[in-house]
Amino acid sequence: MNHKTKVAFQVFEGLMTRYKENVPVVDLVLNKMIETGIINSKQEIENDHVAFRTLGVHNLGIKSFEKIFLHFGYKKRDFFDFETKKLNAYWFSPPIPELPRIFVSELRVNELSADTRSIILKYTQNIQEDPVDKLDLNNWEDIDHFLHHPLWETPELEEYEKLSSESEYASWVIYNRYYLNHYTISVHGLKKDYNTIPEFNNFLHKIGVKLNTAGGEIKTSEDGLLIQSSSVAEMLTATFAYGKTKSIAGSYVEFAERKILPQFINMDASKITREHRRDGFEASNADKIFESTFVSQTLK
Repeated sequence: MNHKTKVAFQVFEGLMTRYKENVPVVDLVLNKMIETGIINSKQEIENDHVAFRTLGVHNLGIKSFEKIFLHFGYKKRDFFDFETKKLNAYWFSPPIPELPRIFVSELRVNELSADTRSIILKYTQNIQEDPVDKLDLNNWEDIDHFLHHPLWETPELEEYEKLSSESEYASWVIYNRYYLNHYTISVHGLKKDYNTIPEFNNFLHKIGVKLNTAGGEIKTSEDGLLIQSSSVAEMLTATFAYGKTKSIAGSYVEFAERKILPQFINMDASKITREHRRDGFEASNADKIFESTFVSQTLK
């Protein structure tokens, strides 16, 4: 393993450590999977992808954030336009299959109302240069610190609520910053009776996991080869400026089933690897999964 790959693994380990602390449903699911005999250890789980949210303003957004993972050998892939939510997104494929895919989105701030833009710019306007350019990308601790420490001041509750009234994505990012939005359990590699999304969702229901119902609990790509579901975001007691508090949406966990591509359907099952399955993402699926942090789901 080269140094860059080792650093990438350390970055993901740091991300997952903090993420699991604030998203207890992850360990609930993994522990119940062990209890049920679906897996023997948490290390058996394949992390399909992780996702980050960013703000499309000068010195930030995808153009800045992607530098971290391009440095590790990730490749920038398909572009997605989420017109209603005013989001751009790309996914990035890893240099080795043991690392997860990455999905990065950004809010098109210039398309928001003047009032909403002014709140976002109030917090981001002091970022006069790209913060990633200051990082030592060969030092995982430097990156870990950057991903878990705010680039701007803690927002005021009233401003958070104003943002939320126009864009719940905007309010999520203004409070949570680069905190890991979600990680994804691959289900297609699990044992029989649990290796499809419908079967795994049944398991999730039995252990009390609340699922995102936007567009239906099961989100299926047009080609039928990428099937996804997700939990509803964990609620956090957030402390805003001047000590005000409010219960807001944090992060969630996603579940993905990638079916075997038609040209490999007759291959020996023991020889099937990631390259033989449906890759990439589907805009219609992702559009609804974004809503895992929306009040329409968290207040159900």
